[in-house]
Amino acid sequence: MYYPDELIEEIRQKNDIVDVISGYVGLQKKGSNYVCCCPFHSEKTPSFSVNRNRQIYKCFGCGEGGNVVTFVMKYENCTFPEAIKILADKAGVTLPEVEYSEEAKKRETRRQRLLEINKEAAKFYYVQLRSPHGTRAKEYLDKRELTDETRKNFGLGYAPVRGEELLAYLRSKGYTDDLIKDVGLAKIDEKRGTTTQFWNRVMFPIQDLNHRVIGFGGRIMGDADSGPKYLNSPETEIFDKSRNLYGMNYARSARTGNIILCEGYMDVIQMHQAGFTQAVASLGTAFTPGQAALIKKYTKDVLLAYDSDGAGVKAALRAIRILKDAGMSGRIINMQPYKDPDEFIKNMGKEAFQDRIDHAENAFMFEIRMLEREFDLNDPEGKTNFYNQIARKLCEFGEDVERENYITAVAEKYHIGFENLRKLVVNTAAKTGGYAVPIERPKSGIQSKNTPEENSKKAQRLLLTWITDYPQLYGKIKQYISPEDFTFPIYKQVAERMFADIEAGQLNPASMINMFTEEKDQSEATSLFTTKLPELENDMEREKAFHDILISVKRNSFEYYSSRMGVDITALNKVVAGKKALEELSKTHISLK
Repeated sequence: MYYPDELIEEIRQKNDIVDVISGYVGLQKKGSNYVCCCPFHSEKTPSFSVNRNRQIYKCFGCGEGGNVVTFVMKYENCTFPEAIKILADKAGVTLPEVEYSEEAKKRETRRQRLLEINKEAAKFYYVQLRSPHGTRAKEYLDKRELTDETRKNFGLGYAPVRGEELLAYLRSKGYTDDLIKDVGLAKIDEKRGTTTQFWNRVMFPIQDLNHRVIGFGGRIMGDADSGPKYLNSPETEIFDKSRNLYGMNYARSARTGNIILCEGYMDVIQMHQAGFTQAVASLGTAFTPGQAALIKKYTKDVLLAYDSDGAGVKAALRAIRILKDAGMSGRIINMQPYKDPDEFIKNMGKEAFQDRIDHAENAFMFEIRMLEREFDLNDPEGKTNFYNQIARKLCEFGEDVERENYITAVAEKYHIGFENLRKLVVNTAAKTGGYAVPIERPKSGIQSKNTPEENSKKAQRLLLTWITDYPQLYGKIKQYISPEDFTFPIYKQVAERMFADIEAGQLNPASMINMFTEEKDQSEATSLFTTKLPELENDMEREKAFHDILISVKRNSFEYYSSRMGVDITALNKVVAGKKALEELSKTHISLK
């Protein structure tokens, strides 16, 4: 949905950032800012700062930053239009109605009808569980030690022995058999007519990120019951198993910094009941790249709580590969001596489970430990083959430092000489075309100095922060500096807007962040208003610092356009003007007053 810039700005201005963020986390006033521990990463010392004057926030720990709109997007894990709607509701601003084409209207109307059917079916199952018909299902859930609050939170229900009741209920609400079939709740054939998909099962509504029911899972209550242990809705127009996760609608707001991936619905529910609300599960299928992409929107730290049996280990190894391909790290929670999180928590308690989370095993070391099972380490040949397989796996690391760290860890764990293992990895890489480990370690741990590009970016950030803090300076330097002197695209965009706003007498950093749609660009833009200026004792030192930064930015601009004179026809004029400005600046004193 597109909203005019004027409307977005009206909504932003009517939602004071301190008031809105205070509704989510506790802020404490510190000087001119408000601070708290960052809600987007774990920390003990507050590094999250909110500035009321500028209407922006910045975490100096993880780098997150933005305005009130970006905060709501990040905290609520929602899209830009959804955040605008949330803030519009808070401010009492009426948003324009969405305008669809006729074809889009039909699609949206049909989609809404399918979601309505699922919602009605979930209500029907919910009521059935709490009726005399649901006695056996209630006893089953009692046996699984689920509280009434948990059952209500997850909308658990019961599908009666006779399927006709659901059909009759949905038909009474005006839904046709074809729609009931299309949403996955029934089947239609010539011989039997319309029959329901679920009967005599405990029902688990499956919800999307916005808490809308998109499908169902049904579980039998005893070994004597017929059919598969779990039965899930088929894929439909609104239910894609490969791109949704059970419990993700709650887990995305858990604020734990990680997601725990389980195998079954009951594991997720049991973990949420114990306070581990970051737990999710795949939907009756193996973990998929689409589900990994969904998790990555919220965290890169994934803990696997799969069953400890052979099938669970196999599934964990497959999930580790998928997570790695998606650019995420996986850690394995040890369930021993129990099979799954449900059994573990019931027998050992949530404190013990938290301890297992805290000591979760590194995914690569878990892979090596599982690989070890395939070899007889008492036999020299078996041990050699095991070491060769380890070397092959170590070649998979593309980063030299990361590979070296793992060589050290594996060498210590399996009592292999470090240099011997390292040479084996190098030789293996040479044979297979994999990455080779550098033969020589660096002699010292001294880090290289910042690159010229990093120094240039820092100077440009500092100059924009100076102008934000002291807008009166712009009038004194505008003859020397222009947006063209900011050689990084985001910085140039901000400078163009900032200088125009100052000329108009309406500098507003928070509104500038709305120019960017990507989260990383919004954080980068925020850093231009929050870079820490040097703490200097007097005006003379501050003026010298500002002058040095101004010269640095102008010199970088001169060098940048000098290097482009062969490809940019306007570069020559910029070089000539830049050289003249540099000469004038070197002789000019600029007062901060």
